[in-house]
Amino acid sequence: MNDLVYVPLDERPCNYEYPAALARIGELPLTSPPLHLLGNKKRPADTTGIMNWLIESAQDANDLVVSIDMLVYGGIVPSRLHHHTEEECLQRLSILRELKAAHPSLRIHAFNLIMRTPSYNSDDEEPAYYEQHGESIYRYSWLSDKRTYGELPASEQAEWERLHTVIPQAVLTEHLQRRSVNAFINEASVKFVHEGIIDTLIIPLDDNAEYGFTASERNKLIVLADSLNLSDRIHIYPGADEVGCTLIARVFCERRSYRPELFTRYSSTLGPTIIPCLEDRTLGESIKSQVIAAGGLLADNSHEADFILMVHSPAAGQNAVADAASPLSSRHRSYFSEVNIREFAAAIQNYMDKGRTVALADVAALNGSDQSLMQLLSRLGLLSRLQAYAGWNTSGNTLGTVIAHGIIESYYSRPATGESVDRMAKSRAFLIARLIEDWGYQAIVRSRTLHEHLPLLGGNYFNVAECYDAVTELVRDQLKAFVHTYLQDLQPERIEIHDVRMPWKRMFEVGFQVSLTDSPVENSFS
Repeated sequence: MNDLVYVPLDERPCNYEYPAALARIGELPLTSPPLHLLGNKKRPADTTGIMNWLIESAQDANDLVVSIDMLVYGGIVPSRLHHHTEEECLQRLSILRELKAAHPSLRIHAFNLIMRTPSYNSDDEEPAYYEQHGESIYRYSWLSDKRTYGELPASEQAEWERLHTVIPQAVLTEHLQRRSVNAFINEASVKFVHEGIIDTLIIPLDDNAEYGFTASERNKLIVLADSLNLSDRIHIYPGADEVGCTLIARVFCERRSYRPELFTRYSSTLGPTIIPCLEDRTLGESIKSQVIAAGGLLADNSHEADFILMVHSPAAGQNAVADAASPLSSRHRSYFSEVNIREFAAAIQNYMDKGRTVALADVAALNGSDQSLMQLLSRLGLLSRLQAYAGWNTSGNTLGTVIAHGIIESYYSRPATGESVDRMAKSRAFLIARLIEDWGYQAIVRSRTLHEHLPLLGGNYFNVAECYDAVTELVRDQLKAFVHTYLQDLQPERIEIHDVRMPWKRMFEVGFQVSLTDSPVENSFS
């Protein structure tokens, strides 16, 4: 019986494996499309095959968590590259209408991104023209939106006029046409909620900012949802690759009739007021959005909370947020004066000593864990006492992952709830995998491999295809060394890392399997 059917955003571990692992931790039977139906970065998934699979799999399902980007475009990157018409896309989306008509009791939880506009020149995940015109398109986006709020300053007006001559008209036309189609599908998705086809809809803002195409489209969708009185069923906030986890947690809460309350505690008093890099609102507001989307609420105090969310935050936002691989000495001055990791670590230990369920969201740095905090927690022996952890990529990616895991763990931490050794082992393996990837790989191993080994091997950050075997062997060896150096309180002799891979044959993400000896549990993040 396919109790819960899940169609991921793409084939990478964060989208394909993390939600499946959380479903297992929450004892939710889950089925996903076989990998051979999914795409590979710029190669779209077999959307026809996925729709046929979905029709068959949904027959016995109670809930469907579905990425509309996958269903309509074939994945997150293909959603930025396609040339489909509105009619073609709407026809693919209409499979949800057919499923609801055939199975009225099926609850559909969908998510569909607002297409991003990166601020840099790179065609790694964008159309070919983005290699040359990406930064200019971003600025055009920013100024186009800002103009709607009043006259531009003279310098920006001059830049606006210059951009019309810098960006080829054919490039701009193609980009705007694709955005128009994607915006149409987002509006159609909102209307599907109004029709009762989609029960819950999350519209994540992928790599966004104060102004730009994303901000403009966000406002229109919020107004549309408000006009249809759907604000309680449609969630629009910064995020992307973590939303599958968020909706798995929401299904878990609905199945268990569980409305968890969590209390947030920051490493900086300025933490909730800063605007994270690549986002459009304060960290405090993003956390509220993430929590309510996952089925929870913020508690008024720690005593009433089902679990404590410890948020290791920066004290200055946007461009002041450090990259995880950057040395402490090069960071913004606020890291030295407005973030207190000693008190933060003491607070974590205090909550643990009181028997509280503690989850740690490590968002002080971009693209990985903060070495300063993590090595302190390691020395104090507190890592093994965490119930959930994340510190990867953007603030939204981290928050959605750790909140989802924390919600599930808080349910099983209640005295009246039965607990199984197998479930606990699965949860522990997921926690360990997060520490290995977010701290070990993203904050340490990736940078070291990039600077010390790739030049000699002939690879580069975006392409390791020609030295793939050598790179994966190097990464595996370094991750094993990391485990034995920093995860001492997690019994490193029991932790085995194998099947290391680079999913898109680049350095940005890694895949691997973690198994714990003397345990039947094995978690794959490949």
